[in-house]
Amino acid sequence: MTSILEEIDRSRDVSQPLDKLGLDETMKANSDQLRGTIAAGLVEELTAAVPGNDIKLMKFHGLYQQDDRDIRDERRWQKLEPAYTFMARVRLPGGVCTPSQWLKLDELGRAFAGNTLRLTTRQTFQLHRVRKQNLRATIQGLRDVLLDTKAACGDDARGVMCSVNPLLSELHAEVYALAKAASDHAIPRTGAYREIWYGEEQTQSSGPEEPLYGRTYMPRKFKIGFVIPPSNDIDVYAQDLGFIAIAARGRLEGFNVAIGGGMGRTDQAPKTYPRLADVIGFVAADKVLGVCDAVMQVQRDYGDRVDRGHARFKYTIDDRGLDWIKAEIEARLGFSLAPARSYQFTTNGDPIGWTRGEDGKEHCTLFIENGRVIGTVMDGLRALARIHKGTFRVTPNQNLIIADIAPKARPDIEGVMKEFGLDRLNQGSGLRLNSMACVALPTCGLAMAESERYLPDLVGKIEKILATHHLENEPITIRMTGCPNGCARPYIGEIALTGRAPGKYNLYLGGGFHGQRLNKMVLENVGEAAILDLLGKVIGQFAKERLPDERFGDFAIRAGLVAEVKEGRHFND
Repeated sequence: MTSILEEIDRSRDVSQPLDKLGLDETMKANSDQLRGTIAAGLVEELTAAVPGNDIKLMKFHGLYQQDDRDIRDERRWQKLEPAYTFMARVRLPGGVCTPSQWLKLDELGRAFAGNTLRLTTRQTFQLHRVRKQNLRATIQGLRDVLLDTKAACGDDARGVMCSVNPLLSELHAEVYALAKAASDHAIPRTGAYREIWYGEEQTQSSGPEEPLYGRTYMPRKFKIGFVIPPSNDIDVYAQDLGFIAIAARGRLEGFNVAIGGGMGRTDQAPKTYPRLADVIGFVAADKVLGVCDAVMQVQRDYGDRVDRGHARFKYTIDDRGLDWIKAEIEARLGFSLAPARSYQFTTNGDPIGWTRGEDGKEHCTLFIENGRVIGTVMDGLRALARIHKGTFRVTPNQNLIIADIAPKARPDIEGVMKEFGLDRLNQGSGLRLNSMACVALPTCGLAMAESERYLPDLVGKIEKILATHHLENEPITIRMTGCPNGCARPYIGEIALTGRAPGKYNLYLGGGFHGQRLNKMVLENVGEAAILDLLGKVIGQFAKERLPDERFGDFAIRAGLVAEVKEGRHFND
């Protein structure tokens, strides 16, 4: 075992003993570069699940084993195993998808995923309820349109995000190309994916199969994103590594580099907390991939490999100190970062409705509530994909842009939208159009409360409060998750709820409208009545006392309703 331990411990602090590694680290080291026994488990007919550690290894392949929790108790009473199925998450850098890819995803969703698709908070698709025997067909179907699920989950660089501002056509194209290059550069190199899912033969390599990741990959997941001010749609401060585009007269000059963001935390564990990324300097665009390597290497070599709850990059930075981490990154780069350049964010929402880009093409952003593509919405988007000649862009807010529409094609697009009622999707309040939820129950095994299925109803009740104060058009960000892990980035919402138990939530207020500030908990483990009672009082006070153009989250801080959280380590104070 010494050679493995030496490999993962190179350049790391010798204060962490070599013989004290977490079980997951040992599991990864012994997995034969993520192969495990997955192939054998797929043909095991006695169970709908996969055995042992293969459940964890399959995350690196973009797959989560789940079960239908709505019927879990019923099946237990019947002495049946849980209703196991899988979630497949697509790797889709920057959320850009062609019509042919959309049609294939629609086909797979109807055939294998319960007649639905999910648009995620990281600009991609999830297929839920896929049976084990249909996994290979699903993944091979994705390959037919040049898509895959590699590294969509697991301890690796997750899907790379990118701003989708359709107004900045040339700049978006340039930044998107870098985001895609970063995604292709940072994914694992192991042949396990091709062998297990495509049936290819294993080939021998003359060098290490994983030159960046080694045999133990990253200590935890690692998230990368590219953002184009003034829109912070990707919530760049929530990324482990963020690139903030700096442009002059529409021309890309380079990127400010931000490190150390992360949303996950655990209730009743005060040493866990969300953290916003710090901007540490500026680099030219041609240095982006080198920065990705250097930052990931630092986290690979110094991240906690004993305590997974303390293994994200944010904790590595806070433990070592930002200056130390920056110096280590620069040492690996071989040069110093330039001083950060000025920029400004004004929103993290989407431009709902029709816009025209600088290249003259039309774009229509559709509000897809909580990313649920189902029923007539699914039918309508399939009909659009059959006639659309441009692209689709999944936004970081779970919405969808029908992009790159030639002006002469707009009437046909509008005709299909009207036929299927898609033109009515955007007729929501400012709160609803800025809402976001994770999937949660019934499929997510981590969920403790409803989210996706409940938030629309809760928003409707809050809308009634807003209407009494003539605030129904006020844009307010609201985020909900079924657990504290933060998939919908709740801890930067102006209003946020995280699940504690069925029907019980923590309520947070005071996040920044453009993602620049963490919020603060105001109620713990409460039900709907308490939530609505407090929000009713706060919204009433906001209506009476707000300053001109003051945002709801800013008001909550100024009015002393919650204390401002200036640093993640003080989130739980």
